[in-house]
Amino acid sequence: MIGVALKGLAARKVRALLTAFAVVIGVAMVSGTFVLTDTMQKTFNGLFDASFDKTDAVVSGKEVVKGSLSDNSARVPEALLNKLRAQPQVAAAGGTVSPPEANAADILGSDGKKVAQESVAASIDRANPQFSPLTLKTGTWAKGPGEVVVDAGTAAKEHYGLGDEVVVSTLGHAHRYRLAGTVKFGDSESLGFASVVAWDLPTAQKLFGRQGQFDVVSIAARKGTSPAQLVRAVRPLVGSSLDVKTADKQAADNADNLNSSLSMIRNFLLGFGAIALLVGAFVIFNTLSITVAQRTREFATLRTLGASRRQVMRSVVIEGLVVGLLASVTGLVAGLGIAKGLILMFSAMGTDLPEATTVLETRTIIVSLVLGTGMTLLASILPARRATRVPPIAAVREGSTLPPSRFATHSLKAGVAVTAGALALVGTAVLAGGLSGAAVALLLALGVLGLFAGIAVLAPHLVKPLTSVVGWPARRAGGVAGDLAGANAVRNPRRTASTAAALMIGLTLVTVVAVLGAGLRSSVESAVTKQLDAGYVVDGSDGMPFRADEGDRLARTPGVTSSSQVRSDKVLLAGEEEDISGIDPKTIAHFYTFKWAKGSEQSLGRLDADGAIVTKAYANAKQLKLGSPLALTTPSGTKRTLVVRGIYSPPKTSQLLGAVSMTQRAFDDAFTQSKNSFTFLDATAAAGHRIEAAAKGMGDAKFHTGAAYAEDSTKDMTTFLAMLYVLLGFSIVVSLLGMVNTMVLSVFERTREIGMMRTIGMTRRQARRMIRHESVITALIGATLGLGLGVFIAALVTEALSEYELPLMIPLGPITGFTVVAVLAGLAAAVVPARRASRLNVLDALHYE
Repeated sequence: MIGVALKGLAARKVRALLTAFAVVIGVAMVSGTFVLTDTMQKTFNGLFDASFDKTDAVVSGKEVVKGSLSDNSARVPEALLNKLRAQPQVAAAGGTVSPPEANAADILGSDGKKVAQESVAASIDRANPQFSPLTLKTGTWAKGPGEVVVDAGTAAKEHYGLGDEVVVSTLGHAHRYRLAGTVKFGDSESLGFASVVAWDLPTAQKLFGRQGQFDVVSIAARKGTSPAQLVRAVRPLVGSSLDVKTADKQAADNADNLNSSLSMIRNFLLGFGAIALLVGAFVIFNTLSITVAQRTREFATLRTLGASRRQVMRSVVIEGLVVGLLASVTGLVAGLGIAKGLILMFSAMGTDLPEATTVLETRTIIVSLVLGTGMTLLASILPARRATRVPPIAAVREGSTLPPSRFATHSLKAGVAVTAGALALVGTAVLAGGLSGAAVALLLALGVLGLFAGIAVLAPHLVKPLTSVVGWPARRAGGVAGDLAGANAVRNPRRTASTAAALMIGLTLVTVVAVLGAGLRSSVESAVTKQLDAGYVVDGSDGMPFRADEGDRLARTPGVTSSSQVRSDKVLLAGEEEDISGIDPKTIAHFYTFKWAKGSEQSLGRLDADGAIVTKAYANAKQLKLGSPLALTTPSGTKRTLVVRGIYSPPKTSQLLGAVSMTQRAFDDAFTQSKNSFTFLDATAAAGHRIEAAAKGMGDAKFHTGAAYAEDSTKDMTTFLAMLYVLLGFSIVVSLLGMVNTMVLSVFERTREIGMMRTIGMTRRQARRMIRHESVITALIGATLGLGLGVFIAALVTEALSEYELPLMIPLGPITGFTVVAVLAGLAAAVVPARRASRLNVLDALHYE
């Protein structure tokens, strides 16, 4: 039977190829995700290892608050370095300056804008170069205050040559340097999203206020001393504000933070691969079902010649196995291209990744092959079981067909039961209180999958009424061909429904994204408008805070009539990380509207040095009331206690202030390096251009007019939604291939019928039109189910998120666009089968068997 199965595949190459494509795309998405994240992980791990390649132990300031974006950690004093060098276990020790800020040293291009999304600043100690992750590629190391070295990737991108002038902004001040050389970070010439700038040690210390101090001290052990022994030996010398770790532990800690982020990216992208595979399963099932139905007499003949039911089933399963295995191998290879495409997508979103050698792990190969082959086998089981039910007598009957399955007679009841169960799960997730976030997510996921399954089972019973509606344009515009197309669509409702179901899944998901996206945009814009009333707003680029002194310079711009600044950072409150804001009580109410739950506008005047106002949500979560104390720990380890003076209720979405707000003066005292999240300004119209020009010269500041700020706040969301549409587009492509496959098989099945119609006068053009209309009707059935189900699911999710004031908004533009996409998909799917139908030789078709 293996030979029979392989010969059957060889005789149906086109059908097998179209079926395989459905698997290829899903597997390619999965393998591409693994290749991308594994490559990123290996690259960054290599960078971390390079940072400590010749280091055995590291002394640095303790990271009290991990989420802090400010440089508030403790410094390592130069006196400690001298003590460390004197220890018998220490072979060498060197201090480096490496500010932890994301944009410590921005290289500015000729237009005054930074050339990379982020920047890394470093120092080179010529006496201890082994402790630096940087290696010289061209030129020499920087010497003196007038020279720098930059990473080779940035130098190549900006066409810098040795001796050229490079403008670097540090601590908000631009300086001009001569390029002394280019460097690599480990083995990488570029960090992708970040540029690298390095000075000699004295220059870096002066630039970043580290005179007599270092950010990190690296230690090499004497021969015979292990890293653990070295750490134990030097720990008594290290103060409570500093930490000492082995180099391996430090590299592992750095990698853990990255791996957590990569895990989120991996799971996010794998979700879209799973969606593509799910749609592919519909396509495979549908194709094999049609193929089995068309081969009734073939299977009956095999049974007549002595083949058992098990052998017939085995032949069909083998076909699925071969198709699945070949498609999985192809998808695995195609995943390398998908990985490159994902890199380009991240680049288009402003996040360039480091150049690296592609990594193909054994796990990627195994998972891709098992997923693709397993999905194909699962989708082929039911058609294979139907093949075993072909009676031998069917071999001598004209027009013999498969007997209906037992499930088919109960499909309506089963569909209603599954749909009702799914709705019960979703209803429990939305309406039941007291459930954890994980439980709600699980119930919603199971409910949505159940809805897909229930609607797919019910779909055959919906085909006829839906065809009467969506087929009306075909009947009006297509004449007889349109009438025949509608009749063909309802002739085999199960086939039409399963073809439409593949498109339904993709359109359901993009509709959910569109509806929720529209609601979220509206909610964010409404929230910003309720909170803010300012002529101009300056915030941080890419969500990063900007330097407080830059905000001060903006406030001093001629023509500014009033201003207020909002500092921001993260602190530990009762041991948990929370956002905290620093506000000016005298000016903030002019721009920000407080909706007081407890307290009033006078609460701002009573903040003083130890006062704070908190959001109602935070007060309820921590059971705070007016006068309650708040224990606060800053990133530098400073502890203080604040007293709640007021409680207010900001919108749940897009809160502009942190959960806790203290006075700006107290904030500046508590944080060694203050940064702004916002600068609010009122000014004359003429001053607006001056403010905008000043903000452009600041690396991390971004200018907005007050009128446009609410809409500007949703731009990142729009970019993210566009990325979701691209990723969900893979499932649409798979469903398109499924439609092509179904129409090709349908034309093949109706060869004699089409030949008969051609004999009685149907023209080639009418034949093409009939197939096109039939394909469009099928696509519109899928679109109707998908759009309707998508809006329904989005409404359920909106209800579940009602506490966040998320409105249900139906975006007519995208919905109309999705419908047009469905029609175009139907037309595209009909191109090949319509041409085949129109080119059938009438005489050959009439005696076709």
